[in-house]
Amino acid sequence: MCSLSYIFIGLGISLGSVSLLIVGWWLYKIIKKRREKKLKEKYFQQNGGLLLQQKLSSSPEFNVDIIKLFKLEDLEKATDHFNADRVLGKGGQGTVYKGMLADGKIVAVKKLKVHGNVEDFINEIVILAQINHRNVVKLLGCCLEAEFPLLVYEFIPNGTLFYHLHEENEELPMTWDMRLRIAVEVAGALFYLHSAASQPIYHRDIKSTNILLDEKYRAKVADFGASRLMSNIEVTHVTTRVHGTFGYLDPGYYYTGQLTEKSDVYSFGVVLIELLTGQKAVSSIGSDGYAKSLASYFRTCMDDNCLFDILDENVMKEGDKEHIMVIAKLANRCLNLNGKERPTMREVTIELVGIQNLEKKGNDHHNSHGIDLSKTNTRTPRDIQRCSSLNLELISNSETSSSSDVRNMLHPTYP
Repeated sequence: MCSLSYIFIGLGISLGSVSLLIVGWWLYKIIKKRREKKLKEKYFQQNGGLLLQQKLSSSPEFNVDIIKLFKLEDLEKATDHFNADRVLGKGGQGTVYKGMLADGKIVAVKKLKVHGNVEDFINEIVILAQINHRNVVKLLGCCLEAEFPLLVYEFIPNGTLFYHLHEENEELPMTWDMRLRIAVEVAGALFYLHSAASQPIYHRDIKSTNILLDEKYRAKVADFGASRLMSNIEVTHVTTRVHGTFGYLDPGYYYTGQLTEKSDVYSFGVVLIELLTGQKAVSSIGSDGYAKSLASYFRTCMDDNCLFDILDENVMKEGDKEHIMVIAKLANRCLNLNGKERPTMREVTIELVGIQNLEKKGNDHHNSHGIDLSKTNTRTPRDIQRCSSLNLELISNSETSSSSDVRNMLHPTYP
């Protein structure tokens, strides 16, 4: 009888211990979840979540519906815990990883480098939230509950324009047609940002490494972390802390801090001469100890009438020399040190589309508006602009075409 008592006592103690363990484990899980929740709330505030909510709620025109808030664990799983083997590229603002979501969708996840630098991050979300353009990289969502804020983009599979221009790539040489098409696409995207978005947007860091190529090698303008949203269309410029990349940076903006739409025009001009010459915006430091600026070198060659000595081999072989010269002169105008003398992105786009149309039609056709394309000596820049304008009728009707006209006629948005 006594031994049976001991057995019951032992069972009671065992059950009690198990119960205590279960209760302890349950309490631990609750405390852990609360701590994780508080930590995520802390990171959310630290990463500018409240600022993002404020900016989006104060501007009803922003397309908030497309911004998905991802969970950290989902992005960790998608990137194999941000494995170094998944790195697509590194920049001044952070590292981009390739990931695959649970539904099989391939994405690019951008992870900021440092703590506290949230304004550019929130700025990029706010800007991309209102852009839906086929030549601008698409934002899918963000994650603010991680230690480092994260952006999730559509994945662009074929790398940067810089890589295809400046690295050995025998499988896919950059043909003249590809270069011209990419120039038209980037110009159209910038024209849209400056003129057709709900509010003017100045990119501030246009360069060949920020132009990605998709599966069809269409250009996608990326990296809006340094961009500026212009809240008042009547303002011709704003004074800002200078952003940009040496070799692409507008000298006027660098010295005055006054940002205008013409600052992007200068940077685009540098990309345009990269496409023409195949040379980098800044070459390595030479024996004199100074890096060579492609923009300065190009302007000198234009002044000395030796343009064709510096052109890329594929451009010389495949391009029409007269069309090349027109584009080179356009690039030279984009690089004018006096920003007021530079063309607008609208004018740049119209002229490039005109050249592209002439290339497609050939030199032995007449169009219905009386421009003789078979006589090369009559194809002046004015003819080219007329040809382009006739193909972009809504844009050419007035100097201030409506945003919806430009959006619908020039570059369709995503479906």
